Amino acid sequence: MSNNERDMREVGADDDSEPEMLAADDALEEIEGGDADGDDVAMDSGDDNDNDDNEELVLVNDSIAYFDLHKDSVFAVAQHPKFPALVATGGSEGDADNAPGKGYVIDTSAAADRPLLPASYSSDPSAAAQQLQSTELAPLFALDGHTDSITALAFTLPRGDFLVSGGLDGRMRVFSVAIGGGRADFAFVGESQEVPEINWLAPCPGRDYPNTVALGASDGSVWVLSIDPGADAANPIQIVQSFFGHTAACTAGTWTADGNLLATVSEDSSLQVWDVWGVAAGRGLVPGGAQALLSMTGDDQRFEVPGGLFSVAVSPGGTLVAVGGAGGVIKVVTLPRLTGAQAVGSAAAGKNAKQKGPVPRGASSSSAAAAAGGSAADAAAFGTILASLEVQSDGVETLAFAPPPLTLLAAGSVDGSIAVFDVTRSFALRRHIQKAHGDFSVVKVEWVKSAPASLTGGAAGVGGPAQWLLTSCGMDGVVRRWDLRKNVVPDKPGDNGLVKEWRGHRGDGEGGGVLGFVQGDTGERVVTAGDDGVVLVFEA
Repeated sequence: MSNNERDMREVGADDDSEPEMLAADDALEEIEGGDADGDDVAMDSGDDNDNDDNEELVLVNDSIAYFDLHKDSVFAVAQHPKFPALVATGGSEGDADNAPGKGYVIDTSAAADRPLLPASYSSDPSAAAQQLQSTELAPLFALDGHTDSITALAFTLPRGDFLVSGGLDGRMRVFSVAIGGGRADFAFVGESQEVPEINWLAPCPGRDYPNTVALGASDGSVWVLSIDPGADAANPIQIVQSFFGHTAACTAGTWTADGNLLATVSEDSSLQVWDVWGVAAGRGLVPGGAQALLSMTGDDQRFEVPGGLFSVAVSPGGTLVAVGGAGGVIKVVTLPRLTGAQAVGSAAAGKNAKQKGPVPRGASSSSAAAAAGGSAADAAAFGTILASLEVQSDGVETLAFAPPPLTLLAAGSVDGSIAVFDVTRSFALRRHIQKAHGDFSVVKVEWVKSAPASLTGGAAGVGGPAQWLLTSCGMDGVVRRWDLRKNVVPDKPGDNGLVKEWRGHRGDGEGGGVLGFVQGDTGERVVTAGDDGVVLVFEA
């Protein structure tokens, strides 16, 4: 089924229609005929004029806009930090193993405000004509030059001066972004190729380190590169650091909010926290000659996660790191607080660093209280396993800490569930949505960071009700939003906090899952990357 035909398709009666029941008088009727040996004859397939054979099924499409120039799966999506309407998408130019990578930049503001399409099926062909159609988006710029699929995209921080793409060809390509006069201009700057395949890209959020990105590779290496064409036009991409602590593919990485530390995880079940700029070393926290501030592996049975680690998240205060891996295992480890004031959700005080054994699921109340704020932590007290959680039954693919003042940790699993833990209550399980995306993997969870103007009297503000909102996507092809303020009623298992869902991707095992999304700070508009090769824009 082509992308342009995704809203409608024909299905035969044999596919979806209910089997016709025999009348009672016919149930015992002997069917005559057949060959001499008594073999059955083929059943009549039905009247040629059977209207069910041409039944048209209008699929659900809640999008207000779509982009469908990708010829195969869209693996990556990124959003400009200052102009969220600018979205970059990346994937493959075709379904062949050696197909080149291809990316685009689109302007989602071109999607007109309009009512959402009806979220229901219809067998009436005339219903399609009554539905408002999504706006087709045109590309502003095409990202070329990759000889294999684009797997990662990122706009640099803090101003989005550059767009960076990473691919299975090991190339990191950089494009400049110039916005002004009502238009956006893009130009190729240069490329770097240091690894066999790039798995992820993460822009550094530290204001002292602008236009810097980290990448994780299939060979386990981690690289930090800085982009500055003004310093050296011939070499606009400079290697800041390279790290080789992982022994298998590096699967995920994230920065602390101040940009001082970079946490990465690997299929070898290790967590490495890199002191990229030497801030921790300057305080005597890094062992002499070591590359990592903190290195935790399966050699320590307290930290062992058989099957590997696939996700990582750092708390807003920068002093908790959570990692998720095979078997639904989540480990929460303390980090040193290097800069800034103690933030809600930050790490435990020195008291917790004295623990010698693992903290079991649902750590001690004293340690959880310290994690919620408490007194300022001793910078030397880090590396403590604050919690070991195992609620979900399969790999934890995505983790996200809620923004302050909330102290929640959300986890999405291959088993289709979402688990939400309360950091302030010994990591107690606040919500376990066991069928969040049915039997399909949860690919990403992300909290809405701030309330939109419509909910705050004209200005987005911290503490608005939207901060209780969690957005998720999965391989079922659906994007959903959950309100964690709603308490689940024990005798009403269906009351799980779901407040909105958006459909439009093929999903349901048909190769149309949602591989990622962006939603800005307020979550008012969600843009998806589809395994069916389609990018959809949903209005919240």
